[in-house]
Amino acid sequence: MSGIDLNKIEQAVAMILEAIGEDPSREGLMDTPKRVAKMYEEVFSGIHEDPKDYFRTVFHEDHEELVLVKDIPFYSMCEHHLVPFHGKAHIAYIPQNGTVAGLSKLARAVESVTKRPQLQERITTTIAETIMEMLGAAGVYVMVEAEHMCMTMRGVKKPGSKTVTAAARGVLKEDAIKRSEVISFIQMN
Repeated sequence: MSGIDLNKIEQAVAMILEAIGEDPSREGLMDTPKRVAKMYEEVFSGIHEDPKDYFRTVFHEDHEELVLVKDIPFYSMCEHHLVPFHGKAHIAYIPQNGTVAGLSKLARAVESVTKRPQLQERITTTIAETIMEMLGAAGVYVMVEAEHMCMTMRGVKKPGSKTVTAAARGVLKEDAIKRSEVISFIQMN
């Protein structure tokens, strides 16, 4: 994976283990630096991706009504503590001029944006702006719900608390009725 220095990560993890008073050479920890390096290679793979790439191929369909993909699961890492957060993203857009994306491309964009040190607010905005720009959509609405381990396992220690962020663009920002319709669809089971 380009740009990921596994050896440097292994050295850093061994140093962290020593710094907390552990022995990185004991049986249970001997391979931990290597495992963490491989895990970081996977969970930070989005650093070297551009979510726009998933929308370079589009389709033309006589459809200019709402498209909604909801409950897209994701995992990310809080850039403040390098602790995981996880949740789901909901993406809605209204095509314009018949330009639509393959549905899996919406989920792939979520993966690309979340697999890097992140803030939930940035995830939400980046996805909305990417879809608006690349599809030329009439409107976009993105909602992200997540539980942050930096709030549940440390600090305030409030497990089960969820953070919800939203970004609206185009007609879904300007038209409160259309936006409310999207939100009601997201909330449906």
